[in-house]
Amino acid sequence: MFRTKGLLVIAFVFCINVGSQQGFAQQDLRLRANAIFGPIPEAMPNSEDDTLEKIRLGERLYFENALSVNRTQSCNTCHNILDGGAGTDKLKTAIGALGTIGKRNTPSTWNAGFQTSQNWDGSAKTLAEQAKSPILNKQEMALGSEKEAVKRLRRAGYKKEFKAAFPEQARALNYENIVQALAAFQRTLITQDRFDDYLNGDDTALSAQEQRGLELVLNKGCISCHSGPLMGGRFLMKMGLVNPYPNVDDKGVADVTKNKAQEFFFKVPGLRNTAQTAPFFHDGAGETLEQAVFDTGFLQLGIRLNDKEVADISSFLRALDNTRSFERGYKVDEN
Repeated sequence: MFRTKGLLVIAFVFCINVGSQQGFAQQDLRLRANAIFGPIPEAMPNSEDDTLEKIRLGERLYFENALSVNRTQSCNTCHNILDGGAGTDKLKTAIGALGTIGKRNTPSTWNAGFQTSQNWDGSAKTLAEQAKSPILNKQEMALGSEKEAVKRLRRAGYKKEFKAAFPEQARALNYENIVQALAAFQRTLITQDRFDDYLNGDDTALSAQEQRGLELVLNKGCISCHSGPLMGGRFLMKMGLVNPYPNVDDKGVADVTKNKAQEFFFKVPGLRNTAQTAPFFHDGAGETLEQAVFDTGFLQLGIRLNDKEVADISSFLRALDNTRSFERGYKVDEN
């Protein structure tokens, strides 16, 4: 009887020790993750002056086909946020209103306003600056001029909405206010995910495999580029840093700056909600998440991740899927 009790005591102590070790490991992993990433902020930079009227106008413009030359496309056509859309078109590269096939994959509009620049080449510094280009770009929405955009919206009855959104201006319906309203709306597109629940203390928010994936992301060198709340989106980096990227036609930032030293530099994408945005990379060459994970390790870090490591990292990235659904008709979050 004594020996049985002794075994029970030993077993109990062993369980306590194992449980404590697991608890410490869990706490250490969370502390490291919070130090490198941290939860997504509740509001985007420059949103303090975004009024309800401005946001609602921007939402309507986001879905307005009259801003494309043949009235076939809106912002949402390429950056779909309806029915759980990840803010992309899920195509390898975008297709314009006139059927022109672009050379780059469509970035997501979710969380875009947290990034330090816009577009794969970082050529736009703000959401408003970025919004100016697609409407007039012949390869995208292909509208003839800023005046044509204003004229179409005036005919569509937008005048009162612009006046309500920009009451201090005598002529509120102008191109600058079109893009300012679009930017105000996009600043509301903030994702939610289980990873933030984990960072905020919920041990059950991530599975064991997802936690292994997180640990690999922290330990394999991924965080040298993918850091901050968005896990990326903070700076430009050469694609093919260690091993050359196969596509040598798109020079990235160098196409804008004409600086040879910046050839093949692109904005580091954020990893939040990234699993839903296939195909991946600036040219859409990464067909699956697993392929993108393996290729990134090889191209950027010079390592060959094994199948288990790829599966664990991919599992973690899927824990970053957006759980916030978008519904037409912007409403103020009262929580």
